[in-house]
Amino acid sequence: MKSIGARITFWFVLSVTLTLAGLFIAGYHLLQSYMIRDLDLLNTTEFRQIKARLGPDYAALSSATINERIRQTTEYASVLFYISIDVPKQGNLFRSRNLAGKALPDVKGKRVYNGSMPGVGELRIAEFLMPPFDVSVGTPVGQMRRALVAYTEVSLALLLGMILASMMIGLGLSRLMLRPVRLIGEMANRIRSDNLTERISVSGIDDEISDLARLLNQMFDRLESSFNHVREFSAEVSHELKTPLSLVRLHAEKLLADGTLNTAQEEAVQVQLEELARINQMVDELLFLSRAEAQGIHMDLVVQDPHRFLQSFEQDVCALAEHQGRRIRCTCLGHGRVAFERRWLRQVILNIFTNALRASPPGGLITLRSEFVPRYWRLSIEDEGPGLTREQCERAFERFVRFHQGGEADRGSGLGLAICRSVIQLHNGRIYAEPRVESQGLRVVLELPTSEESSKQPG
Repeated sequence: MKSIGARITFWFVLSVTLTLAGLFIAGYHLLQSYMIRDLDLLNTTEFRQIKARLGPDYAALSSATINERIRQTTEYASVLFYISIDVPKQGNLFRSRNLAGKALPDVKGKRVYNGSMPGVGELRIAEFLMPPFDVSVGTPVGQMRRALVAYTEVSLALLLGMILASMMIGLGLSRLMLRPVRLIGEMANRIRSDNLTERISVSGIDDEISDLARLLNQMFDRLESSFNHVREFSAEVSHELKTPLSLVRLHAEKLLADGTLNTAQEEAVQVQLEELARINQMVDELLFLSRAEAQGIHMDLVVQDPHRFLQSFEQDVCALAEHQGRRIRCTCLGHGRVAFERRWLRQVILNIFTNALRASPPGGLITLRSEFVPRYWRLSIEDEGPGLTREQCERAFERFVRFHQGGEADRGSGLGLAICRSVIQLHNGRIYAEPRVESQGLRVVLELPTSEESSKQPG
């Protein structure tokens, strides 16, 4: 059960059920003990009536007189009591007619016990001493058993009803208890990079929910401060680095335009200009990554057909592959629509495709496979280069990570794949790399949710 509300309901129902079941079981045993005590009291009362009927001179009475007097006393209660009077070492003196000449069960060493007789059923029997007689009085237990069965049936019905009622009550209580948490979650979800000043309202009640809201507000305060610092840093870097770099580039270009440099000096200035261009590009990429991580980049996501989008620049990638002496194969499977921004997705695909071109040997095949899988659109780009290990694939999208493939030094900044990952994440998707299973090479896969699964525009 992943839902807290479901767990609260479950434990509430379980605790109520166990409590009520415990009460019913305790009530069963208490009721049984009270009813047995009442049966014992009935037997004792009947014995006292027999003793009173016989009188104080019962020992001197004849057997016929005793029989007559007891029958006068017990005849009216023959349905309720089974009576037997025995004389030790002499045998039975009296048996009530409902015994039909049978003896009451006897348990040695016990004066009060339960016994069973064929045709009669279970009896609660008590033995009383009235020297020289032993008087045994038995009362049927069947009525008590039926009452206990009825009690059990009623208890089970009440327990089932209580389970259903406690489920409804538990669901209502869980929704009521978790309502402040849901409100906190909804408010926290509204606080984004463009809305960092909003805070969760704290109730006047000093409880755990209020403490949680205060802690979250403190966290949002720190996040707002961090976002502001990142934005300030980005603005400062943009001004403090790009401006002097532009001035250095202008002076280098002026030296070339003046024509006063010899050949070696011109080559050195050309190298400087190339490196300045690389530094400018690296600054732009770092600024982009900083703003992307701070959710400061707006993606204008439009729901469209990705297959049609790929066909729109298929000629460009084919021309690049032909120019580099590589082969290309494109396949599109399935139908669907995806929310993405064409400019940024084009940059991501071209970046990955360019890496595949550099890694592939002359005449190597690069495969672009576009397909729809449940909930996602997947684009995979495979090459026939030396590939990467699984450990390298996990690090490929980190900043400034570069791998030398095909014996050529990588002149890139090591930020291209990190930017691709940031762009795909801003599209609510994911990108990863893995070694090809069927042959040598690398497979880079990006997945974007289809339009039905796309969430709202980030940032």
